[in-house]
Amino acid sequence: MKSLVIAEKPSVARDIARVLKCGSQINGAIEGGAYIVTWGLGHLVELADPEAYDPKYKEWKMEDLPMMPEPFKLEVIRQTTKQYQAVKAQIHRKDVGEIIIATDAGREGELVARLILKKAGSQKPLKRLWISSVTDKAIREGFANLRDGRDYENLYDAAMCRAEADWLVGINATRALTCKYNAQLSCGRVQTPTLAMIARREEEIRKFVPQPYYGIQAKCASPALTLTWQDGETKSFRSFDRARMDRVLSALQGAAGGTGVVAEVRRTPKKTQAPLLYDLTELQRDANKRFNYSAKETLNIMQRLYENHKVLTYPRTDSRYLSADIVPTLKERLKACGVGPYKLAAGRLVARPLPEKLFFVDNSKVSDHHAIIPTEQFVQLDHMTVDERRIYDLVVRRFLAVLYPPYEYEQTNLTVKAGGERFVAHGNIVRSQGWKAAYEDGYDGDEEEDQEVKGQQLPDLKPGDVLNRLTFGLTEGKTKPPAHFNEATLLSAMENPAAYMESGDKEMARTLGETGGLGTVATRADIIEKLFSSFLLEKRGKDILLTSKAKQLLELVPEDLKKPELTADWEMKLSKISKGSLKRAAFMSDIRSYSRELIGQIKSGEGQFRHDNLTNTKCPVCGKKMLLVKGKNSEMLVCQDRECGHRETLSRTSNARCPVCHKKMELKGKGDGQVFVCRCGYKEKLKAFQERRKKEGAGVTKRDVAKYLNQQSKETEEPLNDAFARMLAGIKLDQ
Repeated sequence: MKSLVIAEKPSVARDIARVLKCGSQINGAIEGGAYIVTWGLGHLVELADPEAYDPKYKEWKMEDLPMMPEPFKLEVIRQTTKQYQAVKAQIHRKDVGEIIIATDAGREGELVARLILKKAGSQKPLKRLWISSVTDKAIREGFANLRDGRDYENLYDAAMCRAEADWLVGINATRALTCKYNAQLSCGRVQTPTLAMIARREEEIRKFVPQPYYGIQAKCASPALTLTWQDGETKSFRSFDRARMDRVLSALQGAAGGTGVVAEVRRTPKKTQAPLLYDLTELQRDANKRFNYSAKETLNIMQRLYENHKVLTYPRTDSRYLSADIVPTLKERLKACGVGPYKLAAGRLVARPLPEKLFFVDNSKVSDHHAIIPTEQFVQLDHMTVDERRIYDLVVRRFLAVLYPPYEYEQTNLTVKAGGERFVAHGNIVRSQGWKAAYEDGYDGDEEEDQEVKGQQLPDLKPGDVLNRLTFGLTEGKTKPPAHFNEATLLSAMENPAAYMESGDKEMARTLGETGGLGTVATRADIIEKLFSSFLLEKRGKDILLTSKAKQLLELVPEDLKKPELTADWEMKLSKISKGSLKRAAFMSDIRSYSRELIGQIKSGEGQFRHDNLTNTKCPVCGKKMLLVKGKNSEMLVCQDRECGHRETLSRTSNARCPVCHKKMELKGKGDGQVFVCRCGYKEKLKAFQERRKKEGAGVTKRDVAKYLNQQSKETEEPLNDAFARMLAGIKLDQ
């Protein structure tokens, strides 16, 4: 009898098949002597849409709500029917004695395989492959330690509860809001609290009143030194009382005579460890800050590095730690990634023994997957795109950094007394670069210095030294409002939404922290994209703002759905289900009651929804007036009739750069009349732009550039006089 292995994706299936020595290609699978390896395409099966239960649900009517399927039906995703049928055929083969689930090791991965097996009606014994990377070594070790599938029944129950609960709450509430207000309004336990967090930030900004503040700076010409005034009582470097600061300044200019005395020189040795390894959210944040990649773009790039290049471990992780069993593989990983720009930094680490205690190793902080690190796979940097190189560089340098010793420096705090007032200055002297040596151009992370007392190179002073010819001056500034969310800061807020919880419940806050906040590392990128595509969010530069539609939706949606507490409550219960301490039936009974209550609140709501972006342009399909909406990178007209759904793009942000200011230009219009427009005022017709680019040699693609660079690299490795050498090769000088 053979074992059937079900992987989540074709690329992972191919790797497993190669390790298991399966080489015979059959329909939707790869077969060998003892194993057959097949695959999903992510989910092949999902919970059925409402119309699968009753044809009347094809029409959205308030009187049909809430819909309460019992039991839930499953349906094959239309686009993946062919692969599902291929997997089903393998499941029911008579020579298949057991099934090995090899989907991603986690709640969602478990659901991918279990839904396929349930829909196919399989009753065969199950085993589970639980691995964090798809290198040959990890696969071999995983198959040598297969687990009993029955050990994961509770995890499967938790996954089904999450899916069914989201169906009951999300679909019912979305239909109720849409029917009640005759507008395309969607809501859910993750996307609605995310909108509410952005709304709260916008309200804080709107209500913010800037306040002027004042300080005093003293400058010394010899030795060169800048001192900052500090309040003796509050230790603050600023005051909101202008009159007081004017009095202090006058007294200093009159009484001190431009002289100060060094009161204290305090030198403190300090050490800082490298930042922890990357989980997906931290990587998405860094990629957004440095390269302006969206969360979705970063995830897609990471997926390619994991699946295609096999040089990084599983991307959808929420842990920034490694488990102890990974430690023996660290040297091997260093050797694999120690190429090109990493050769020197990795080489130093390979040559020395690892520290006995590693601060980034903690089994208790690794659940399904450990942090993102390089694999033991040999790396070919020239096979990567520019985007892949950038993300790979972030991960490798962070991996190298945690293996280096701490960064050591001496912090010097200087205190000077002048005219009875206290002045201070700070400076650092680097003693050892430590982990910062892993970063060639210096580490530019989130080390925020006190902006009021900036670090400087301090002269060699001791207590009692006199500073002459001090000049004093008033400094002033204004308090700043909180910044608008961008993708990096929105990801942080979704990961740690405790600050936006009104209840102040510590247990809920802890649960949200432990379970990763709103959404998961795997879904946050899609949630943000969905909010843009639903025209609930728009971008101005990097800033993310609510649209009028989103503001109105938050007025109409029930209060519970706007709070992170709902997700915290669910996750607490789902965690109990996965551990076997809460029954699935009890959780689902509560969810059904909650759904009925929610729909009742929407039905009795008294609000109104008004399209304030209505235009005079009529829809060419149904004749109704169209709405002007802003997407993430475009502006378009959308029919107000949700059943019609017609849309036209008016303009989109292109990758074409303005020849004047070098910013990205917008492409407006249709067909031959399309025009590039820049905010600096520059305009250029599409045809003229294309002709100009041809003359400049812009017909070259990224692939052409990579091919050319590879050729150049090969040529540099060959002898310079290669052709001449070949010509002389046949000459026999001894004749």
